[in-house]
Amino acid sequence: MSPMFSQAVSPKSVRLYSPGEFDPINHFYPKALNATIHPMVSFFLNLDKDRIVSRYCHLHPLVKPQALKAILSYECSHFLWAGADLLNVTSASGRRQMVIIENNSCPSGQKSMPLTDDHQEQGSYKDLIERTFYPYILKNATIQGGLAVLYDKNLMEATGYAAVLADTCMEKVYLVPFFDEDSNDFARFQQGVLEILDENGQWKQIRAAFRYVTQRPWNRIPLQSKTLIFNPIIACLAGGRNKMTAAKAYSDFNKEWETFGLHINTPQTIWDVKKEEIPQYIAEFGGQGVIKVPYSNSGQGVFTIVSERELEEFMKLEFPYDRFVVQSLIGNYNWSSETLTGKLYHVGTIPNAKGRTFVADLRMMVSSTEKGILPLCTYARRAKLPLEDNWTSDASSWDMLGTNLSFKLPSGEWDSDTHRLILMDRRDFNKLGIGLDDLIEAYIQTVLSTVAIDKMAESLISPLGDLNKLKFKQVNDDQGLMNEILNFE
Repeated sequence: MSPMFSQAVSPKSVRLYSPGEFDPINHFYPKALNATIHPMVSFFLNLDKDRIVSRYCHLHPLVKPQALKAILSYECSHFLWAGADLLNVTSASGRRQMVIIENNSCPSGQKSMPLTDDHQEQGSYKDLIERTFYPYILKNATIQGGLAVLYDKNLMEATGYAAVLADTCMEKVYLVPFFDEDSNDFARFQQGVLEILDENGQWKQIRAAFRYVTQRPWNRIPLQSKTLIFNPIIACLAGGRNKMTAAKAYSDFNKEWETFGLHINTPQTIWDVKKEEIPQYIAEFGGQGVIKVPYSNSGQGVFTIVSERELEEFMKLEFPYDRFVVQSLIGNYNWSSETLTGKLYHVGTIPNAKGRTFVADLRMMVSSTEKGILPLCTYARRAKLPLEDNWTSDASSWDMLGTNLSFKLPSGEWDSDTHRLILMDRRDFNKLGIGLDDLIEAYIQTVLSTVAIDKMAESLISPLGDLNKLKFKQVNDDQGLMNEILNFE
């Protein structure tokens, strides 16, 4: 056996999964493994398309039912697997809505989802592989070879996908670490074909790879390859891991579909902002705003600004990129951004026993199938500190507003702050203060944003099937990003 191979799961070794190896205890948080799904969430996940359309259009009478049904029936070409982060917000007049913060390619979430069927222990891991990835292989694979799961974080879910894929396809699957800024000695691309160093120390050709590579995947995976990559890299560049192009994709979608009553809800967004221009836009928002490095994820590269001190601290930082995204800040009503349509502020969790309300977001994961874009799983996360009515200058706005659970260890590996995780189970779900109509709206907003990014991806593909570099530069003219994209000249 090659010294890089391991029967144990290690971030620096390749592991081979055979059929029959899935064990729930290895692929779910203990909290989720022992949870019972909330009846309302289970009911939502089993609603058919016609009932969802009927209910949503009843509450949104300006939405054209046939247009919404067409969107829900859309089959993606590139952005096949998505997970949107949404905020439950309201206005001073009490108009509540779900707002898209971002939609992520290759998202996490399976390990946090209670089983919808106690007799199906593979949960929605199995749903994603069987209804989206496996048909994708059957339809599009053009070369012979094995199967692999590539990952750069979230080992718990990566191993789950490898085990389920082995069961579904009834063949061995390679689980391969593929880290940013690493030598990655056990994987390589040769003339567009992914090869894995196998257990005999030989390079093995791979016909399809399930990608859980999320950190700047474009700097080591080619945009065009003979090996099928799921999701393809263009999905990340078009908005799945690129907040700049995502913002433009949402704007394009809203212009196209506004006559049908369909609209992606986002904070007010300004893109292509140079660093020196940021203070001006923050001032226009009333001194509060959110600054985003467009190509970061897992909570990295997002800066909430509520005070001059936080803005000054941001301006002292150095970045390898030329452009930023600036958005209106959604906080407490007393310190949210002033926008063209007024203030939005967090509904937040139901107050706890101490009367404290926390900011929480909702992750809605979906995948594209022959029946349209269907929900897979959902969970929520709350901020570290409770939401205060009045702002104090020495407070950290991120601790009150940031909900992402991922954090980077000094070793460079990733971990999660799971005590802030809110499950969709009988105990946790009620803390969110949301209902069935909120889940439906979150799902529809997720689908709309997924379709928008998929359409952007399609527009960035040249007739030869590779990246249309001229069009991409027009959409995202950031030399720092261009320098990172593999084979971009």
